[in-house]
Amino acid sequence: MTSTPLWQYTATELSALIQSGEVSAVEAVRASVERMHAVNPALNAVVTDLSELALERAKVLDATKGPKGPLHGVPVTIKINIDQKGEASSNGVVAFKDLIAPDDAPLVRNLLDAGAVVIGRTNVPEFSRRCETDNPLFGQTWNPWGKHVSPGGSSGGAGSAVAAGIGALAHGNDIGGSLRFPAAANGVVTVKPGVGRVPVYNPSQTVERGILAQQMSAQGLLARSARDLHLSMPAMITTDARDPFHVPLPWRGPTLEGPIKVGFSLEAPDLPLHPKVEKALLDARAALVDAGFLVEEIAPPSLREIAFEGRSALMTESYHLMWEDISKYGSPEISGVFEQNFRRTPRVEMPEMLAMLARRTFYARQWSVLMEEYPLFLSPFFPQPFYAPGRDAEGPEGLRETIGQAFWSTLGNYLGLPAGNVPARLEDFPEGPKPIGVQILGRRWREDLVVDAMIAIEDRLGTLSKRLWARMG
Repeated sequence: MTSTPLWQYTATELSALIQSGEVSAVEAVRASVERMHAVNPALNAVVTDLSELALERAKVLDATKGPKGPLHGVPVTIKINIDQKGEASSNGVVAFKDLIAPDDAPLVRNLLDAGAVVIGRTNVPEFSRRCETDNPLFGQTWNPWGKHVSPGGSSGGAGSAVAAGIGALAHGNDIGGSLRFPAAANGVVTVKPGVGRVPVYNPSQTVERGILAQQMSAQGLLARSARDLHLSMPAMITTDARDPFHVPLPWRGPTLEGPIKVGFSLEAPDLPLHPKVEKALLDARAALVDAGFLVEEIAPPSLREIAFEGRSALMTESYHLMWEDISKYGSPEISGVFEQNFRRTPRVEMPEMLAMLARRTFYARQWSVLMEEYPLFLSPFFPQPFYAPGRDAEGPEGLRETIGQAFWSTLGNYLGLPAGNVPARLEDFPEGPKPIGVQILGRRWREDLVVDAMIAIEDRLGTLSKRLWARMG
């Protein structure tokens, strides 16, 4: 074993050390806990410290005989909008601070069954419905690259934590980009699974989610290395009967005959494509070509229509199913953000809502046919570099420069396609350094192909962890 601190190891590296007996679960967990205590006060990424329980669980794991799960002893964090038995699922809302989960959500159970150790719970915006991470209950989460750049949202606590070395994996979820926003902001990697891939249910819930929330949202993980997703996501997708619409497919699909064709676009609706974002995309394209992929520039079908209608339909559902609670329990800031969102993306009446939902199948078919030939699609995530903290609450222009950039992000959610985000460059700006991430969409049910492509990019362009940690000191 090297002198590298254990908290710096990827989940894959750490798992191999634990499986071989070279490192104990207690040693691995203690290293991450100590890192959390050292850097979290400045970040406010983890808002519930579970280190005592984590060390107790690690001791039990070390004493257990027999086969080890794939994540045996690997430290992880869980986002506070997902149920973990005995912990509050506050969703960043003061009124919900004592909403104690009666049982584990399926993904928490799956991670525990695989041997993972939860060391803490990570911060969110109120109701997990901003592309920022700040709330009156726990306050602002900061990006480890500096206070000049937002940590993203709504999984901003997860992204900040895993980038800084607090746990090897961080759970997050995504209804419009909430896994990929923090991945892009903090310079880490994720794949948003397609609809139905990870079983979903919160035992504390009193009503079911809206149909679009069910169809557009997904549970996933953020990591410092794309290979960690091949290690961890098979555990996440284990079937749970509490989600009747879960799709019980294996993580790995059939091998495709090469070279795999990748669609490529520099299209950036509304805001112009920044030269440094374009450079990141060209670097990612070159990395894929070098790895043997066949990358061809093509026009993305119905990009603007999909993004506009996806947002409009979701905002209409949110108005009818969430606005009353937001108005009653939310802060003036979250209410103001929603009011601006309703002005930017007006809700529609029922006939148009039904027509939009019908057209969703038309758009999904367009992309399904395209992805028969191009199983992957490389695109911008944001056309502009990442925004400053709180920008989404700064009126119409703030929204335009945050959620308004997310055309490519919304497409993945509205059509239920897997979509990954991987850092391709680290760029300097007058205010400070910013990671630049790119997005890879995948054929339905083929998250594994997305991860393979991100590994190819990562192998050639590198990861950002060591550069960040050197900056943090």
